Amino acid sequence: MTDDSVPDLRASDADRERVAEILRDALAEGRLDMAEFEERLDATYQARTYGELAPITRDLPAAGVTAPSVSLTKEPAPGPDGSDWSGRIVGGEGSSSWAVAVMSGFQRKGRWTMPRRFTCLALCGGGEIDLREANFADREVEINAIAIMGGVDVIVPPGVEVVVRGIGIMGGFDHQEEGVPGTPGAPRVIITGFAFWGGVGVQRKLTRAEKQRLREQRRQERLDGRSGRRQLD
Repeated sequence: MTDDSVPDLRASDADRERVAEILRDALAEGRLDMAEFEERLDATYQARTYGELAPITRDLPAAGVTAPSVSLTKEPAPGPDGSDWSGRIVGGEGSSSWAVAVMSGFQRKGRWTMPRRFTCLALCGGGEIDLREANFADREVEINAIAIMGGVDVIVPPGVEVVVRGIGIMGGFDHQEEGVPGTPGAPRVIITGFAFWGGVGVQRKLTRAEKQRLREQRRQERLDGRSGRRQLD
């Protein structure tokens, strides 16, 4: 990967939070006034790529964390819960290696360990494989999904790379999350299988706890901003 390609990469929630932290420090140190802080904070949460994030902190100390010239592979990136991904690559055999839903359903969610290969069948039924809070038996794992007149939904957290290699006949595999670069150290999920009159969907979501944490943080930032304006007045 060349430096010229870095600005076009999608930024993660963790990247935006690092920029927001730099802005909060700059406000506390008097480098930004309240109006500049609010303007830049809004731009941070609206930014979608590294190229859009870099100018926000370019004139501030520690701004290089998102600058295009910096390599993105030097340090492991945190997972959606703020911990290093290395802590979620645990090895072993995994909690469960297969699931079947025949005119019924199955779920794998919460705190479980995704094995190196997970095989599932949905026949006139449905299944959900939720990896947002999961540990991983290896850096690269595979989901082999067979959906016949049924469906399988795969949910991954931000930062995880997704590769879709399934075959669909009068059915299909969702490719919309494919091609999104993973953060350094995060797992790679390969989805294979077969869909006949059925489908395998892929969604990228935060956990409910992380969504609530971000909402509370942004609410507190708004309250702090209002308090700061009143003090300036």
